[in-house]
Amino acid sequence: MNKKQGSTQLHGVGRRKRAVARVWMKAGKGDIVVNGKDYKQYFDTHNSRLKVEQPFRVTGQNKKFDVSVNIFGGGMRGQAEAAKLGISRALLASDEALRKVLRQHELLTVDSRVKERKKYGQKGARAKFQFVKR
Repeated sequence: MNKKQGSTQLHGVGRRKRAVARVWMKAGKGDIVVNGKDYKQYFDTHNSRLKVEQPFRVTGQNKKFDVSVNIFGGGMRGQAEAAKLGISRALLASDEALRKVLRQHELLTVDSRVKERKKYGQKGARAKFQFVKR
């Protein structure tokens, strides 16, 4: 969410489950690069690609920025949602007037649900071993 000192590079961080996406944006022609690959090559499903594009489609900023995303942790869906949040936050850093549109489409809302840990003496997070009376 910070502007880099002395340049027009914008930064945003997005998180979802175990995935963390660091997004860097600068003025350009609309290229999106994720971990050194084109995002259409990196994300294998159509839904994941749509999630990454969503902040640009909603705000009408499609071909204004070149985006570089560094993602680690989590699965493909969590990474796509983390990238979506990071891009939304970077767009917000570029223009505060976009906050209303991004809020309406719930692009600034953090989905904080994470997997619950397995507890000792149990089969899973909530599942218990079968109780034996005799």
